[in-house]
Amino acid sequence: MHKSPRRILIIDDDVDLVTLLVDYFTLEGLQTTPAYNGPEGLAQLKHGTFDLVVLDVMMPGMSGIDVLREIRATSQIPVLMLTARGDPVDRILGLELGADDYVPKPCPPRELVARIGAILRRSAHAEAMIAPLKVGPVTIDPSKRRVSCGDRPIDLTSTEFSLFDMLARSVGKPVAKEDIYPKVLGRAMGPFDRAIDVHVSSIRHKLARAVGKALAIDSIRGVGYQLVILSQTPLPPEEN
Repeated sequence: MHKSPRRILIIDDDVDLVTLLVDYFTLEGLQTTPAYNGPEGLAQLKHGTFDLVVLDVMMPGMSGIDVLREIRATSQIPVLMLTARGDPVDRILGLELGADDYVPKPCPPRELVARIGAILRRSAHAEAMIAPLKVGPVTIDPSKRRVSCGDRPIDLTSTEFSLFDMLARSVGKPVAKEDIYPKVLGRAMGPFDRAIDVHVSSIRHKLARAVGKALAIDSIRGVGYQLVILSQTPLPPEEN
């Protein structure tokens, strides 16, 4: 259980919105640091310690997408993106680059806090689950939120880890999307919602590079996804 306040970094050029969020987050017991552009946000990440980043997509100069690329080059810190309502391109691109979830703007601060809480609770839940899990050639260590093949780590984002862990604990059995969304993203599945599909695609790519075809995530039409073990040892990596 975390007794110290969770530390949130907000990167957004909208000064009025950031001021509102900082005040609201503080009332909710979150320790919040503002940054008003991409370079400033990256500098804060480099010199400070945070539990989660709230990142706006639409910023002048260095966009949120560019900031996300820089973050994911060195860190798997959870990132919640603020996207323009009605623009699915930014949402999908953000998820593909490793964002954990997104909230369309404008959004009530209360909803944003709820989404942040869901992501942070997943981390806390995983920390309480100590026993590592072995699936084929891959080991899942919930206490460290780490997935590895032998001594080689497989870098998954926080949301990807939670999703892969959920599929692994039901290996060989279909897991319904309706069950995945609340447990992995902390919300119900919306109409035309592709968030989990994008996360699955990213996990497949990372697994293929690490263990080849030893593991597969099958799509079960009309249901969801199923993790399948094809080999207990890594197979030759797939060609890109």
